[in-house]
Amino acid sequence: MAKSNISLSGKDILDLESMSIEEYELVMQTAAEMKKIMKRDIKKVPSLRGKSIVNLFYEASTRTRTSFELAGKYLGADVVNITSSGSSVTKGECLRDTILTVQSMACDAIVMRHPIEGAANYAADIADAVIINAGDGAHAHPTQGLLDMFTIREQGRDFKNLKMAIIGDVLYSRVARTNIAAWTKLGADVHVAGPMTLLPHDVEQLGVTVHKRVEEALEGADVVDILRIQLERQKNGLFPTPREYARIFGINEERLKLAKPDVLILHPGPMNRGLEISWDVGYADNALIRKEVENGVAVRMALLFLTLTGGKKIENLD
Repeated sequence: MAKSNISLSGKDILDLESMSIEEYELVMQTAAEMKKIMKRDIKKVPSLRGKSIVNLFYEASTRTRTSFELAGKYLGADVVNITSSGSSVTKGECLRDTILTVQSMACDAIVMRHPIEGAANYAADIADAVIINAGDGAHAHPTQGLLDMFTIREQGRDFKNLKMAIIGDVLYSRVARTNIAAWTKLGADVHVAGPMTLLPHDVEQLGVTVHKRVEEALEGADVVDILRIQLERQKNGLFPTPREYARIFGINEERLKLAKPDVLILHPGPMNRGLEISWDVGYADNALIRKEVENGVAVRMALLFLTLTGGKKIENLD
């Protein structure tokens, strides 16, 4: 793997707006090497031996938390998982005290998911350990954005001038905001569609084209990113019924014919099958949903490796 003059050593990974295209590229190159480790019979290298990583999750998670745990362990680090339900948070401990307590145990990185926007930035201000944002409210999910980027690149697609359609619950989606920031920076033509009640009032200021009809956003699309309807975050009345949403905005095989024949289908998971995505589309050959999960481990390995070593132990990957 070629060395780069760009370094993420000691850098907090909070969002993709604050990362450069060169840093994106470094993560992509490193993730490709990490994926080779995942294909081995023995998926273990000593690159992070002696490092400790704490996964601090205030919200439920399967894909993100598990992939960060595996990523750390594949690289030889010691990994500890903490959930709010099993921690002193239930006794009234504030976020600041939790972060300082975890840091006092000499951890090197804290991977953090929190329901409040800006929580990861707050943690980065008070902690010496590297902070990696695993999702903060509806604000940002940088590792999901990077794994989506890696997955699209892996299919041989260059982002410049690609038509990207983001469909569904944009208002509550940290994935949407993250991908919009990265894809527009990379030169893609980004379109969004969904119920007007689930689109931010200022979404056009993010540099996207807004459509009232999902069919217009899908027309000629190279990539379709289908967002999960986040029922746990929403208030009642944002759309009439799940059945009505599926009828008007759900992505099914018939509706997908409007996109290009080789369209790539993304979904951050978990899928509400029969709501925002049909069963057939979820299992289609061009659906990269399980590939996203696989690549999530590789990308998170890359970020842990780059932030905790600066890429200086690259020989251990060979």
